[in-house]
Amino acid sequence: MYGQDWKQMVVNYKTWYRCINGCISGIPLTEIIYRCAKCGDLLEVQHDLDALKATSPRKWKEIFAARYSHSTGPYASGIWGKREWVCPEIADENIVSIGEGRTPLFAARRLSKLTGIESLWIKLCGNSHTGSFKDLGMTVLVSLVKQMIVHGQKIKAVACASTGDTSAALAAYCAAAGIPSVVLLPKNKISTAQLIQPIANGCLTLSLDTDFDGCMAIVQQLTESKEIYLANSMNSLRVEGQKTVAMEIAQQMDWQVPDWVIVPGGNLGNVSAIGKGFSEMKSVGLIDHLPRLVCAQTEKANPLYESYKNGFADLHPKNAGTTLASAIQIGNPVSFKKAIRVLKETNGIVEQASEEELANAAALADREGLFVCPQTGVALAAFLKLVGKKEIKSKDRVVVISTAHGLKFVDFKVGYHEIRLPKMRVRFANQPLELPADIKKVSVQIDKFWTSIKPDVDFDELSTYLQQKN
Repeated sequence: MYGQDWKQMVVNYKTWYRCINGCISGIPLTEIIYRCAKCGDLLEVQHDLDALKATSPRKWKEIFAARYSHSTGPYASGIWGKREWVCPEIADENIVSIGEGRTPLFAARRLSKLTGIESLWIKLCGNSHTGSFKDLGMTVLVSLVKQMIVHGQKIKAVACASTGDTSAALAAYCAAAGIPSVVLLPKNKISTAQLIQPIANGCLTLSLDTDFDGCMAIVQQLTESKEIYLANSMNSLRVEGQKTVAMEIAQQMDWQVPDWVIVPGGNLGNVSAIGKGFSEMKSVGLIDHLPRLVCAQTEKANPLYESYKNGFADLHPKNAGTTLASAIQIGNPVSFKKAIRVLKETNGIVEQASEEELANAAALADREGLFVCPQTGVALAAFLKLVGKKEIKSKDRVVVISTAHGLKFVDFKVGYHEIRLPKMRVRFANQPLELPADIKKVSVQIDKFWTSIKPDVDFDELSTYLQQKN
């Protein structure tokens, strides 16, 4: 075993489901249930915080640091290295891990210089096995399903609706566990790279003539049978893995909390998870205050933004418009209430970005050596807008969550640099030059390139541009 017998961990650390409204509590995680039987709202995983507090914050920090030295076994995972805070009931032999977590916190120095924000980092959650943050929650969910099957529960398959990334993570982790998986995808609304991932992993891949919300409605009907287990973020097990993003940020910043954390928002499970992670750390004493959270939405799918502008009014589902940020093209987000709760708790903000803003922000970040997804472009555009509005100050420490790797959205990148994206001013296109194999002609172009190098953009001009758009 890896430093502590898992059976003893079950004795010391307990988790259970409870309704987000407090209607019911104490439900075992092995019970197949996704909503409160009384009010119909979502559930959440509750931890015995008193048990976690029995270990001092200093000791927890030492434990987490020591586990970073593991290169094999559960603690080689950034999620299972914090297993007492995630899902302590899982036996080592049932953990399904593909080395998720431990993703870089990238110091964005060029963007810092451009914007005047002295401390800016990008948390590269897409540097994961299937290329997105969805791996962090899926390792927890599939591990518990494996343990449930081992203990005799009849589960024929695990299923999800997806805008692309969830399906990839589910298919990979189920393949690793030897558990059948089923994904429902909106036809022609995800990238080719996202579509091929579940296909390659042997998943039953169903391409439906609807949008994500339509797929979600059907998968909820399918999973009314307890033999098909639901893997979408309305299953709060996923949140327990995703909340470790907050824990990793704190650990990577030597337990100094950033002032702002900016998160792209679609189904709103991720901003809810990150808020939960910070809140639990504060409750146990690992950190002494909470960062302000920003949820960034695309203008084409912005029900939370519309709610925020109306004082966090009730959700009004909408038909999401076609957006480059296809992974957050969701008009009826399941985790709406959870997101509002953490945003209120952290004095948070909701911002939105147009297609042009998100595309240019993503391209600007790529000038740092990154290769970010369009969803990250939404978060970066929100960052630029909040700097322009003087909400974010020069001395503030800011972390932007990058949710997926740009390699999953190559068509978006190619369209941008070939200036084929419709109805937008492309600011940072960089096209290849076709030349004969002639050293003189090559040298001329190198000289022209050298003499033309200049700063990417003037932020005052960019800020004015952003403010004019809003």
